[in-house]
Amino acid sequence: MTFDPQTLSLYPDRPGVYLMKDENGRVLYVGKAKNLRVRLRQYFNETDQREMIPYLISQITVIDTIVALTEKDALILENNLIKQHKPKYNVLLKDDKTFISLVVTRHKWPMISIVRYKGAPKNEGTVFGPYTSAWAARQMYELILRLFPLRQCSDAEFASRTRPCLLYEIKRCVAPCVGKCTEQEYGTLLESATRILKGQDRDILSMLKTEMEKASEALEFEKAEELLTTIRQIEKTNEIQHVQGADIGNCDVIALYREGTAIVISQLIFREGKLTGSEHFSFHLIISDDAEIIGSFLFQHYKNSLSPPQEIVIPFELSEQEALEEILSESAGKKVTIRHPKKGKKKDLVEMALRNAEAQFAKEQDARSLKEKMLLDLQEALHLTRYPRRIECFDTSNISGTDPVASLVCFELGEKNRSRSRLFKIKGHVKADDYTAMREVIRRHFVREKEKNDFCDLLVVDGGKGQLNLALEVFQELQIASVDVIALGKEEARHDKGLTQEKIYLPHRKDPLLFDLRSPLLFLLQKIRDEAHRTAIEYHRKRRSKRTFSSELDELEGIGPIKKQRLLHHFGSVKAIRNSDAEEWKKVKGLNQRDIERLSRWKSGEPLE
Repeated sequence: MTFDPQTLSLYPDRPGVYLMKDENGRVLYVGKAKNLRVRLRQYFNETDQREMIPYLISQITVIDTIVALTEKDALILENNLIKQHKPKYNVLLKDDKTFISLVVTRHKWPMISIVRYKGAPKNEGTVFGPYTSAWAARQMYELILRLFPLRQCSDAEFASRTRPCLLYEIKRCVAPCVGKCTEQEYGTLLESATRILKGQDRDILSMLKTEMEKASEALEFEKAEELLTTIRQIEKTNEIQHVQGADIGNCDVIALYREGTAIVISQLIFREGKLTGSEHFSFHLIISDDAEIIGSFLFQHYKNSLSPPQEIVIPFELSEQEALEEILSESAGKKVTIRHPKKGKKKDLVEMALRNAEAQFAKEQDARSLKEKMLLDLQEALHLTRYPRRIECFDTSNISGTDPVASLVCFELGEKNRSRSRLFKIKGHVKADDYTAMREVIRRHFVREKEKNDFCDLLVVDGGKGQLNLALEVFQELQIASVDVIALGKEEARHDKGLTQEKIYLPHRKDPLLFDLRSPLLFLLQKIRDEAHRTAIEYHRKRRSKRTFSSELDELEGIGPIKKQRLLHHFGSVKAIRNSDAEEWKKVKGLNQRDIERLSRWKSGEPLE
């Protein structure tokens, strides 16, 4: 059953948000509109030439609407619903990204440290960043500490220090902890370091060049060479681009490149008039038009940004621009302006960002084409009946048959798909050999896949001819004939242990297939198998340690799981609990006198009542 466009006359003609759903109630697309009725009619109008619209319409059975009081409310509601439902055809930025920044702390004697934030930063000092790479942040951090001997110790070390540490001896710290410098002297160093972080390095460079010339004239060539190295590092770290200019200031420039349903957004980051970094964001199967995509991107990317720029430059004007500016300004605690330049230097920067987006798109397409070609070669080399777009691999792990587990990893187009990875506990067996475990997990997995009619293209099992025949037997039992199966040699031939011969077993073929040791096809198969092996071992270790840990704490009868957890958190280990006394145990929250007595009997080995 599909949606009846005739019912659109019943929809409100007010601003709000609409949710397009399929027959299972799954949200396919979330959008906003100033007039819901007019906007929804546009989807069913033949003049809408967007490539994905027919696919979307064919899946829609229900359209729900939520009327909003203002355009700003609709904008906030739309993005909340996108994050909640994660619709297939919307732009959705991952919210688990962490950001590398440098922070000047708020101590009496401030220090500079590298931090990694997820979301908005904590109010612990002045934040510089985020940096587009951890390497760039580390380079800047090391340069600052080399130029300016600021404190690097923790608060506890600082408070307890009675004499200077080694850093003072090698002239990497001025030792404010023991009064080797005044607050004014330390403040001067910190101010200079902060200016470098802000990109205001011209005065610093001028000062260093003067010192270098003086050292050279005084025949202190080692010092002059050290200063020259520092100057070059500053110039390289804060490399001035040809697009620098005082009128650029602190701004981000955004551009969008689109071919069909594939989209790349490019972001150029300018600070203090200099191009300091860039990022790219790729999306596929997006229904929204370009203006909707840019609007949704700006909301998601800058709503909880660490330090949003004063100005965001975009390639075209947005209908909800004022509302978006208001939201971002409220979130940042400062004025954030969105501009669409029609001429001048910033118009040229938008063109530069667009060229970057186009170049990134071409790069991604080339990489995708290479992967597709490699998979086609794999299909031909292994005589597969299907193109191996989705490859799954099983591996098992146990020690002497105890705590048997298995893992399943999935690779799509040559890249790991974490959402399809699975971990298995082997059921019904106190001790299970590899064959028993492999048979069980393959059967359990493909029974579910058969119910959903969602099979992989190629199954790789870790092992030899026996494991291959085992998988074929399970497929015959389940009447599955649409999945290719191969077996790969055991871990002795893992590629991270050096180049060794690998055997690939194919169905109905007596002798194994041998690839060249340096074959990219062999490397791909080994990479998939090794990932399954690593995942299985990690899961087995976790299960085994949990069992061992639980068995030791189970001796503490009469004390509940919450109190046991508090004991472990306080002391760090079961051994430390045993080695403590009643006075130490009393410090743990929630323990009463009866618990203390039980702990005493447990420690001495007396029976617990």
